[in-house]
Amino acid sequence: MKTLVCKGCGHIEFNEAPEKCLVCRSPKTAYEEKSDAIQKPANPAALTEGDKKHIPQIVVVKECGLIPGGCCTDVHARVGEIEHVMQDKHYIRCLDYYVDYKFISRVWLSPNVCHPAAALHLNVKGGTVTVIENCNVHGNWMAEAKL
Repeated sequence: MKTLVCKGCGHIEFNEAPEKCLVCRSPKTAYEEKSDAIQKPANPAALTEGDKKHIPQIVVVKECGLIPGGCCTDVHARVGEIEHVMQDKHYIRCLDYYVDYKFISRVWLSPNVCHPAAALHLNVKGGTVTVIENCNVHGNWMAEAKL
């Protein structure tokens, strides 16, 4: 799978760039393939404290509490098994959500005010949800879960 990064804003797309960046509206030509755009633990079997503070934790709730009676799946994402700090000099900028590797939403977070977490209410029954968090110091980290 190719990882493409918008040179205008850093937004990530998979496999193919859109005609215009869905975040900053830069043209398709602003995307470049970047295999190291998403950080990975050096040893997935033995996560470091830094890994545990950056890898998103995803909880899928099949019965929505906000939109009852419909086809609503809640997707909760929290940054880190150990909660990531949210201070002026070190914080999570945003969480990007994808379904089947197609971008669907960005949630911006503010230091000192927000916890490094967000939730979406999806109108889909299945697939794979991907969450990419962007740390202003340590870059992008990703996690996936089945819907």
